[in-house]
Amino acid sequence: MNISLFLKKKQMKYFRLIVFSIFFLSFSIKAQNLITFQNFDELNAYVQNNSEIPLVVNFWATWCTPCVKELPYFQKLHQDNPNVKVITVSLDFEKQVESKLKPFLKKKNYTFVTTYMADKKFNNWISKVDENWSGSIPATWIIKANKGIFVEQEFASFEELNQFVNESLTKLN
Repeated sequence: MNISLFLKKKQMKYFRLIVFSIFFLSFSIKAQNLITFQNFDELNAYVQNNSEIPLVVNFWATWCTPCVKELPYFQKLHQDNPNVKVITVSLDFEKQVESKLKPFLKKKNYTFVTTYMADKKFNNWISKVDENWSGSIPATWIIKANKGIFVEQEFASFEELNQFVNESLTKLN
């Protein structure tokens, strides 16, 4: 084997390793991104800018056991239903974002859009989501073409969530 052929094979091996590493890291990093909204207006602008397909927005927190229990159902919805975009809005305490929220998201490796609402003056913005929202979580907001359906409830299964989403989208037509 001549030396130039040997070097080309060696370079190709390293090139493949680099490409694979970049590809793998791009997925890992995507799952760990956390978009922070300082107030509802920022969240609302994000929703408006991402409304090309219906949105399923879930309000939750790591300290809320029912919220954490249903997150895998939202992940499955995100994976199985390309007709909707899943966005989660964490209402965790600010002091726990670095110590609890980010490690939780990294461990679970969720691939839906994960956001954090920094504005803890809930009474100033929850009525903008739905005038009847008491502020309890988990809560889910289905948005299609600037119309929405909101519910304060825990979904007991993926099937229940999926049925609610599909029925809501039909009602919003």
